[in-house]
Amino acid sequence: MKRSFTRRDFLEMSAKGVGAAVVSYGLMGCSDSDNSSTTDDAGTAEFLHGVASGDPSHDAVILWTRVTPETDGEITVGWEVASDTEFKNLVTNGEMITSAERDYTVKIDATGLEAGTQYFYRFKQGDISSEVGSAITLPQGAIEQVKFAVLSCANFPAGHFNVYALAAQQEELDAVIHLGDYIYEYARGEYASENAAELGREVLPEGELLTLSDYRTRYAQYRSDSSLAGLHAKVPFITVWDDHEVANDTWQHGAENHNEDDGDFDARKQAALQAYFEWLPIRPWREGNHEEIYRSFSFGDLVDLHMLDTRVLARDKPLDYADYIDPVTQAMDSQKFMAEVTGAERTLLGAEQLQWLQANLLTATGKWQVLGQQVLMGSMMLPAAIAMQKLSVTEFGELAALAQIAARWEAKDPTITTFEYTFLIENQHRLTPEAMALLQMPAVPYNLDAWDGYAYEREVVLATAKSNGCNLVVLAGDTHNAWANELTDSHGDKVGVEFATSSVSSPGLEYYLGIPEDQQAQVEAGILEMVSGLKYTNLRNRGFMVLTFTKEQVRSDWHYVDTILSEQYSEDMSKKHSAVCMMGSAMVADIG
Repeated sequence: MKRSFTRRDFLEMSAKGVGAAVVSYGLMGCSDSDNSSTTDDAGTAEFLHGVASGDPSHDAVILWTRVTPETDGEITVGWEVASDTEFKNLVTNGEMITSAERDYTVKIDATGLEAGTQYFYRFKQGDISSEVGSAITLPQGAIEQVKFAVLSCANFPAGHFNVYALAAQQEELDAVIHLGDYIYEYARGEYASENAAELGREVLPEGELLTLSDYRTRYAQYRSDSSLAGLHAKVPFITVWDDHEVANDTWQHGAENHNEDDGDFDARKQAALQAYFEWLPIRPWREGNHEEIYRSFSFGDLVDLHMLDTRVLARDKPLDYADYIDPVTQAMDSQKFMAEVTGAERTLLGAEQLQWLQANLLTATGKWQVLGQQVLMGSMMLPAAIAMQKLSVTEFGELAALAQIAARWEAKDPTITTFEYTFLIENQHRLTPEAMALLQMPAVPYNLDAWDGYAYEREVVLATAKSNGCNLVVLAGDTHNAWANELTDSHGDKVGVEFATSSVSSPGLEYYLGIPEDQQAQVEAGILEMVSGLKYTNLRNRGFMVLTFTKEQVRSDWHYVDTILSEQYSEDMSKKHSAVCMMGSAMVADIG
């Protein structure tokens, strides 16, 4: 029997961007009065965590703040939206009761607004007012430009959030797209905390995040950072989570950073996602639904932005190279690995989300179709010895060159130079059987946590975009490094482009692979040479990217700060880089 279409279905479809209507989700209690009619039992309150807006639509936007009351209990917070900073031209207002049940956060779905319009908003509690925030609704019809700042991966103890401060200096932004790892779950003294005590950035609470109270405390610490607060106040955020909002390498039923001593994983996940919805200006499909965040945003006739969850909702457990390596011979079972990594049963998005995305791509009307999601989609095939960190890029390159010269010497090649001969004589001891075995290992995906570990669904997405002639642009974070890729399907056809942002503060490959600063350019050049379709990478610097869409092209500008170890910083202009993709080309032009 066919199921009837319910009001809940309508609300959820509207939240996903399927319908044109924008509805209230029970987030607020509206009032035409400027004054509260409710008697509070928590006394007065302060606004210590700033203000924020997010998930704009053509006639609505989510507004957020948090109050810190004198004592526990219910407290009423008023809110106002105006067309001017002095609030003389009031557009809408209301009030909401908050309490410890929602960690004293306030989240309003301010409706009845005009499309493509800038508004100013603030909150009030008694005689106390919050700072003023700015928000802009989505435009409709024909527009000339859409501009996003794209950020991810902010680890509080790793350094100052100078990248957020630099992003706040950008003008004419339509939205900030945050691709996850908004917080990190680690305990004090763990991941990338070497300078935390000196910088005054040791995490709260001290332990690893496991409970709702833990996650709330960590969000409160992050939101007390002035650089992050300043960016939130300036422009609406459109967000998705990645893994660290729960735990490192999260998948549907577990995480790398979760063991039996940490308790029930599902309870931990639910606590983490509840705190995320409390502290982020994201519109839920319906009140109380904390698991489903995929949704779409239409920026006039120019850009359709589809935000995905590749992490929590349906992801299968990532494959592990160790399962394909013979412990005695160290040989890799490449046939078994390729069969499993390309298996049609492996899912990253899940059937429902994948079908939703396909429907959006097949019916889309925007000139650019943009996927805002967490992990690299571009194929990043590297020699297995590098991907498994048995050899560095530099070591592999030197060994490969040495082996090539040795082979030529054996073949009595008369073109060998004196320099090559000397290099061979001085280094031939390095060509051990073990080294030769490493050189002969196949090329494999360097990161099985990314789309390379879920190859079938990637092909489905690319085939869908290709069938409708979409101008496809994929955004990615997660790696803490900047990338520009051309996306190619299994037939070798270029289907789209991918632009990936560096991190706000989390260390990149220079941390994991131990790349010295004076070898950065050499290693980046080596990776660009090894990886087909890769046009740009930065493996060392912290920053963000700005994407500017017009009818002719999309341009990515990568911006970097010179330090995160001091609040005194500047933009590192020597690292600034740009690339473009012209409408209809599915190719990246690196313009330096």
